[in-house]
Amino acid sequence: MTKLKIGILCAVLALIMVGCEKEEVEESTYHMYYINKEETKVVSEGYTPKSAEASDLVEEFLSKLEENPENTDYKKAKPDEVKLQGYSIEASQVYLTFNEGYYKMSSVAEILFRTAMVRMLTQIPGIEFVSFYINDQPLTDANDNVVGIMTAANFIENTGDEINSYERTNLTLYYANEAGNKLIETSVDVVYSTNISTEKLVIEQLIQGPTSDQVYPTLPPETKLLSVSTSDGVCYVNFDESFLNHSYELTESVPVYSVVNSLLELSGITRVQILINGETDITYREAINFNTLFERNLDIIENNSIVTEGKEDIIDE
Repeated sequence: MTKLKIGILCAVLALIMVGCEKEEVEESTYHMYYINKEETKVVSEGYTPKSAEASDLVEEFLSKLEENPENTDYKKAKPDEVKLQGYSIEASQVYLTFNEGYYKMSSVAEILFRTAMVRMLTQIPGIEFVSFYINDQPLTDANDNVVGIMTAANFIENTGDEINSYERTNLTLYYANEAGNKLIETSVDVVYSTNISTEKLVIEQLIQGPTSDQVYPTLPPETKLLSVSTSDGVCYVNFDESFLNHSYELTESVPVYSVVNSLLELSGITRVQILINGETDITYREAINFNTLFERNLDIIENNSIVTEGKEDIIDE
């Protein structure tokens, strides 16, 4: 072999070795997640763990919860009043149990902490799911719905490893008039977590009802939204049977088109399918068959009536 060939071979081997080293560094890179000083988003710092096994990594990462980040512009995500009482690992899922101090967090702090925890743990190989418990009871949201299993995909990630916690938007919703036979267009200013879809945000706002005394609720407050998704322009809204309760004095079209017209204000939605516990073979108040795709109803909107209201509460996932 000539010296030239030997030199080329050595150079190639050197490049391969460098590539392998870079790959090893990238594969072994983890992040610790914190919040910024303004408490508006989740941020991260690179971290090299001492452990290698998944179970040991979980223990090591959880032990970092009480430590402040090296970057003085960041803060630890877990407030002092929130105590981790214990954890367990089953297959690819981590179960975390916290004390009642968890519910003392503001809506913003809670979504930031939850985001940081899930992203921190699901970066560990073999860990895909995280569940929160408070004193052995599953974590529930503001509407008493069980939050359930969380994955990294539940949380929107932006460039720079930063996750916006909340933002403000304006929705056009349709609530009932005083007579209960028409809808009034209502402009609602909402601050919400970016981890919630806009479709879900609209429905949750309708369930919560208006804050203005110029318009009236259209959906029973006990209504549970089981799921909502949009495909090919059709928004599929799945309620539990509570939707069928009509405690308010409303004509049968008002609740239905409150949902339909409000959702059709969103871009990309042209029709709405309403389901009850996953079923469409439902006749609402013996008048409206849900086995159809609903389109916008302009005739039910009260003319020349627009109400503006603002909401400062944080709407979480």
